[in-house]
Amino acid sequence: MDRTGIKWSKEETILAFDLYCRTSFGKISSSNKDIKELAGLLGRTPGSVALKMHNLAHYDPELRKRNITAMAHGSKLDALVWEEFSSNWEELSYQARCILADLKRESIDKIVDEPEICILPEGGVREQLVKNRIGQYFFRMAVLNSYEYKCCITGMAIPELLVASHIKPWKDADSRTERTNPMNGLTLNALHDKAFDRGLITVTTNYIIKVSTKIKSSVGGDTMEDWLLNFANHKIRMPNKFFPKKEFLEFHNDVIFKM
Repeated sequence: MDRTGIKWSKEETILAFDLYCRTSFGKISSSNKDIKELAGLLGRTPGSVALKMHNLAHYDPELRKRNITAMAHGSKLDALVWEEFSSNWEELSYQARCILADLKRESIDKIVDEPEICILPEGGVREQLVKNRIGQYFFRMAVLNSYEYKCCITGMAIPELLVASHIKPWKDADSRTERTNPMNGLTLNALHDKAFDRGLITVTTNYIIKVSTKIKSSVGGDTMEDWLLNFANHKIRMPNKFFPKKEFLEFHNDVIFKM
């Protein structure tokens, strides 16, 4: 069905917003294979989907600060979708997957390939576990793409060694506004992810890397010097969107970091 020229529905806009979150800003174009796939499902042109994603970017506060979205013109519906789901990221990823499953005439269980979930009876527990898995996938893709699959400390670009690391830990984060919020994430390599998780390094609200004195006192060779101490007081590599939120960084500085 060709829907070119037909007004965008809320469901279509949710799918465009979900894909916007999971796509590097510089890769939002009609040649992007994910945009082409979504366009095919919606009966729209890839150019139309890419334009909708740029229009949604108009409401991204960090991009607006940098005047990156000056040529974009969002609609009232775009603004409503951004406002609704930027305060409930878990619901965005879940609703998007439900809409996609319906378009593809598939069960949402196919998206969450977890045997222990599939055998659970229908109900609140199963739905929440499905939401958690979908939210974790959304968070990982949104964070990795925002940093263009590069560690924000070292610049390492080996996907197999990169982690979408939570700034405010999952256990402490609000499920609606924090757990799957892309602004609660950093792309780190496996070593720095572990050090960040254990409070041996942190990032200040000015995006400066700090290293714990516990690391300094236990240095035993050049490798530790190269991989941890040499990055102290350097600024992280900033993402193309979804800048780390300062409230999350403050939490990590005050609660997780070991001076």
